[in-house]
Amino acid sequence: MTEFPRCPLTWLYVPGDRPHVVTKALAAGADVVVIDLEDAVGPDRKEYARAATAERLAEPQQVPVHVRVNALDTDRAAADLAALAGLPGVSGLRLPKVTSASEIRQIAVATPLPLYALLESALGIEHAYAIATAHPSLRGISLGEADLRADLGLRADAGLDWSRSRVVVAARAAGLAPPSQSVHPDIRDLDGLAASCARGRALGFLGRAAIHPRQLPVIERVYLPTPYEIEEAETVLKAAATDQGAQALPDGRFIDAAAVALAHRTLSLTRRN
Repeated sequence: MTEFPRCPLTWLYVPGDRPHVVTKALAAGADVVVIDLEDAVGPDRKEYARAATAERLAEPQQVPVHVRVNALDTDRAAADLAALAGLPGVSGLRLPKVTSASEIRQIAVATPLPLYALLESALGIEHAYAIATAHPSLRGISLGEADLRADLGLRADAGLDWSRSRVVVAARAAGLAPPSQSVHPDIRDLDGLAASCARGRALGFLGRAAIHPRQLPVIERVYLPTPYEIEEAETVLKAAATDQGAQALPDGRFIDAAAVALAHRTLSLTRRN
């Protein structure tokens, strides 16, 4: 059984046309800052956002910085890619509204940067595994739930559960890191955020995108292993290290390769910093 890839837990989105907010985001404690040139920037601010982002990322950054470019079927996306090419401060590109593997391959030819695909439509979900295996430059897939919800005509959150599971399975089958959850749009609803993160964790997500720094501690608290989970993982690995063959935990559960892999994954999160 292959090991789970290491990955961040928190991704903080920030509008590319607000350089002072970008500065604050870089000091907020997120694992990755995502400068957004797409949905968070109005049409009349696109060029300014691109130029300001390129200026900021002309130097290496202390925190990994990804950039979400504009929709791939627009001229703006090509201009974004050209402006970001070769900048030492860019660690990855987030590609919105991906619907096919060919889109990933086209972008991979144009840039050596790691790519992350956002699936935001029914067509994107149907092609999830093909997208996830499109090119070695693709390092992750995740959902854009606001657009997906609109595309599917959903009102209840439960309607997204199949799509969520589909993306989790496709990522794992492709050998990618587990997907991060889509953003929780209400920055005041921290209890709702925590409950939603717990649901996402149960579905197989690992970490979450945020749109405000106050959301970061909640995401970490839910996704980091609990003391009980850490103790259980250590017990599993200790038992598995014996040379007495198959072992059972005190509660009667036998330790197999799956239990060992999950224990390693749990303890890797406790040491992620």
